[in-house]
Amino acid sequence: MEYITDIHLHSRYSRATSKELNIEGLYKGAIIKGIDIIGTGDFTFPAYVKEMEKDLEPIGGGLYSFKRKDEVKADVAGENIDPKFIITTEISNIYKRHDKVRRIHTIIVAPGLDEMKELNSQLDKIGNIKSDGRPILGMDVADMSKLIWDVSPDFIIVPAHAWTPWFAIFGSKSGFDTIEECFGDLADKIYAIETGLSSDPPMNWRLSQLDNISIISNSDAHSLPNLGREATVLELEKPSVKNIELALQKGKSKNNKINYTIEFNPEEGKYHFDGHRACKFVCDPKETKKLKGICPKCKKPLVIGVDNRVEELADRDEPKKLGNYKYIVPLQEIIADAYTQNKNTKRVQETYNAMIASIANEFTLLLKTPLEDIEKFGIPELAVGIKRMREGEIHVEPGYDGEYGVVSVFSPEEQISAKNKQKTLF
Repeated sequence: MEYITDIHLHSRYSRATSKELNIEGLYKGAIIKGIDIIGTGDFTFPAYVKEMEKDLEPIGGGLYSFKRKDEVKADVAGENIDPKFIITTEISNIYKRHDKVRRIHTIIVAPGLDEMKELNSQLDKIGNIKSDGRPILGMDVADMSKLIWDVSPDFIIVPAHAWTPWFAIFGSKSGFDTIEECFGDLADKIYAIETGLSSDPPMNWRLSQLDNISIISNSDAHSLPNLGREATVLELEKPSVKNIELALQKGKSKNNKINYTIEFNPEEGKYHFDGHRACKFVCDPKETKKLKGICPKCKKPLVIGVDNRVEELADRDEPKKLGNYKYIVPLQEIIADAYTQNKNTKRVQETYNAMIASIANEFTLLLKTPLEDIEKFGIPELAVGIKRMREGEIHVEPGYDGEYGVVSVFSPEEQISAKNKQKTLF
């Protein structure tokens, strides 16, 4: 059976996150998005552990059900799904190796709450896990991985947003060139990497060293609307942590595998191209080479983005297709582009909620709902926008140096004018 999963996200206990990111909020948000298996995020934070114990009950295989589901009302058309939780966190390791400071983020999936609590007791002895939902440890990521697997070999460890310049295994600022260089003799236990928002599967498939590594995607959400902006669709014989691990091991199991990933257009990620946000300067790798890596405005080194770093490590000119993927533009962004408004405006939110309530959850609406059913909603531009998204007929101004890229689905002439906004559904 197919399960849409999003295992990398954060709770309200991480810096710069929404107060709505608790177990109840994640449960409701997953229903609206159409996520079947969702990570808890931040399992090292003591106050959040108490919330997990209060709100989650085990259903076997390391998965958990929300206890108070009858109290949650999500206005979604069709039969509501019942999302299951998996115990996850992200850890930041900052340490020195070979005279270079390394900053590596990893996703950790626990086999259950008991193993999670044992790991937390070990981590509490070596670092401060009480200061933030995503703790920072001054420990080599390889040593941390050994500690984790000593607690239980059933933990899953995945390098997070693998190409992000500042905090990733392949990051241009503080990463490594290979998985083996980072994890040493534990590298054979790293079955997957996360693409991050600024790269996609074809970019990763240009590296032969990743041929036997699964490529997964998650939202890294810091707010409920960003849940599922990327996700991984798994085929599982039965939902469990063990079967998820089998799915990540290429060729290990016929009944547990990755069907496809759901991807941001990588240009929309905030580290895709090179540049300087302060100078409002952006360029592609070829231009960076001409500039010898120096910003023409401030004469300081450019922040080297993901596209450039992939180019540096790639040993293929063209990707070797090793899986399936689908690009999406989040529904709120399509609506916002149609209205020429910010996606957080009341008008956009009202339209989004109305579409979910009358058509389907977001993933179903974006990927599966027949266009004629979307047209019946009454705003024809939105059906056009979703059709273009499915066919890849969009324009993206690439992101750089922490600045998200800008997606355009409609031309200025096609956008709903201020006058006509009052003639729409509302």
